[in-house]
Amino acid sequence: MPDKSFYARVSGRVQGVGFRFKAKEEADKYGLGGWVRNLDSGEVEVYAEGGEEHLTRFLAWLHHGPPWAHVESVEIQWQEAPLSKRGKTSFKIGY
Repeated sequence: MPDKSFYARVSGRVQGVGFRFKAKEEADKYGLGGWVRNLDSGEVEVYAEGGEEHLTRFLAWLHHGPPWAHVESVEIQWQEAPLSKRGKTSFKIGY
């Protein structure tokens, strides 16, 4: 059961490099719920929920992303997973 979640904003060369699709692959590998989407600012926004250990591993991946990306910074806000989301493990790509 998910017990933590985070919002993250990833900046750098993170659009047009497959970041969202690879992020979904990583999140699915860890059984995380949430979503990833591009922002008009050129950043990528991520919401993820799941076990703290898996979230930490996913966050580590966000700091470098796929091979074609160049991550400059990751702003993160940890929180408890909302009760309405607990138990859901789907990770989606937003547009």
